Amino acid sequence: MCDADAYRHPALLLVDGVSSICALDFRMDEWGVDVALTGSQKALSLPTGLGIVCASPKALEAAKTAKSVRVFFDWKDYLKFYKMGTYWPYTPSIQLLYGLRAGLDLLFEEGLDNVIKRHTRLGTATRLAVAAWGLKNCTAKEENFSDTVTAVVVPPYIDSSEIVKHAWKRYNLSLGLGLNKVAGKVFRIGHLGHLNELQLLGCLGGVEMVLKDIGYPVKLGSGVAAAAAYLSNSTPLIPSRI
Repeated sequence: MCDADAYRHPALLLVDGVSSICALDFRMDEWGVDVALTGSQKALSLPTGLGIVCASPKALEAAKTAKSVRVFFDWKDYLKFYKMGTYWPYTPSIQLLYGLRAGLDLLFEEGLDNVIKRHTRLGTATRLAVAAWGLKNCTAKEENFSDTVTAVVVPPYIDSSEIVKHAWKRYNLSLGLGLNKVAGKVFRIGHLGHLNELQLLGCLGGVEMVLKDIGYPVKLGSGVAAAAAYLSNSTPLIPSRI
């Protein structure tokens, strides 16, 4: 927002929730968030391609006099077509919208509170595995730990990009690269979306094999055991099957 807009309108609270919305506790109205955005490829468990934006009445009102240049994504266009009953001003990605419907059905079936608790379990289990490997979380303070992704710091003699490449080439395991200042220093384990405890344990087992292959002295099974011990004591019965 430019200075003129900031002066004309009360401050707006914008939240980038790409790696958190539908995985972590997020309360737009209660917290006074005016604009929130997320992507289809994270907790909604879809392919990349949809950007999802939620705007409060305050944000919609501010947009009427904002001077920022807008072309493709103008809320006015979307609101106009929505009132006309056609819902979309441009050609939509129909297959992704059907996927979004299916993804939301899964979330509603599990219940959002249960989804958040599941992500908390998966995040905790991953961090326990990392500690069992003798490695550290890139996030230094516990209060800042993420329950959707864990960045693992590697020893100085290891290039983390080699871990990511080896995981993909040998085990068909997709890990995240370290970016910018931590490029080559960390790799990322994502644990969000439609993921369960057994799938996570498989991923952690794969990471252990990769670490061993590239020369890190990991004890195979150590991280999996730490994560499994925690999950076996914290995972509840599936509500729909009780």
